[in-house]
Amino acid sequence: MNPDRARGVMLGLACGDALGRPVEFQSAPAIQREHGRLDEMIGHGTWNQPAGTITDDTEQALCIARSLVEQQGFDPADVAERFVAWFDSGPFDIGGMTRRSLDRLKHGDAWDEAGQHVWEQSREGQNAGNGSVMRCAPLAVPYATDWGRLAEISRQSSQITHADPRCMDGCAVLNLTVAGLLEGADTPLQDALDYISADAPGELVAALEPLARGDTPAALETSGYVVYSLQTALHDGLFAESAEEAIATAVSRGGDSDTIGAIAGAVAGARFGASTLPDRWLAAIDEVDELESLATQLVKVQ
Repeated sequence: MNPDRARGVMLGLACGDALGRPVEFQSAPAIQREHGRLDEMIGHGTWNQPAGTITDDTEQALCIARSLVEQQGFDPADVAERFVAWFDSGPFDIGGMTRRSLDRLKHGDAWDEAGQHVWEQSREGQNAGNGSVMRCAPLAVPYATDWGRLAEISRQSSQITHADPRCMDGCAVLNLTVAGLLEGADTPLQDALDYISADAPGELVAALEPLARGDTPAALETSGYVVYSLQTALHDGLFAESAEEAIATAVSRGGDSDTIGAIAGAVAGARFGASTLPDRWLAAIDEVDELESLATQLVKVQ
């Protein structure tokens, strides 16, 4: 595996997250009026944090990456414990399903029960958010060539907080696509869909099949719904001419900009490599050294 691409997954995710954080929930026209295309790390805005501040997207990805390295493999109970410790640290940004699932974990649910209970109690329209796909890409690095295991653990990593099949299979499709990019595949999204589509929710497959053919959907949505988030982020990550273009385009669409930016960043980072990410972005992110170190170690996890 190309180590620059492995580093690109981690750093691209963080760049998209941090670039999108100040404009989360804003509309594309509002971002356009104030910033043009947002391609500089800016401070304050949504959540009123300094430029380069990461959010729950990268913080949970770090939980997964640290666990993979320290446990030398995927241990969902350990990942769940790390999510709870992060939750207890008082993050300024956390999604609703994640909050409710982690609260249940704190009160005794097992890792594979909490998200299931929350999902069963959530009505359609509020039960398939993007809170697990935003964090899952680190799994693709150590398991890039073991697709059976990667698909399984991608679903399990989602199940901790997001047990809807659209979320679980969404994580599998994303990580198999990233794995294909890490290994230099020509048609990474089509390969991923071919691998999981027999069992995947039809709505998810129908949203992603046009992208796999190279087509741009008529509308690209930026809500927190997992199917739309994946469609938009994969479009920008796979169709852009550079990692910077992919991330800036995704973020400038507005809406759930940090998460769509994070997903697009992980994809573009795997596609183009960390060395293509702008130095001015990386210089603003305090966690870059740890992200680099973890990426290097993830390649060695068996």
